[in-house]
Amino acid sequence: MQMQNFTIAELILLTLVLAIYFLPSLIALLRHHKNKLAIFLLNLFLGCTVIGWVSSLVWSVVR
Repeated sequence: MQMQNFTIAELILLTLVLAIYFLPSLIALLRHHKNKLAIFLLNLFLGCTVIGWVSSLVWSVVR
């Protein structure tokens, strides 16, 4: 079994993609949103769809 070697550029790209994907969850966490767990779960399971990601983003910025 051979280990996968990642370059620095690939690791930076992966970090950026994950940060953008979980942006609604990060916003909810930083704003101390009362539904941050629900926003995270919506983002985790439906964030791959545009509707799920946008709805979790909107929910994270609305008080």
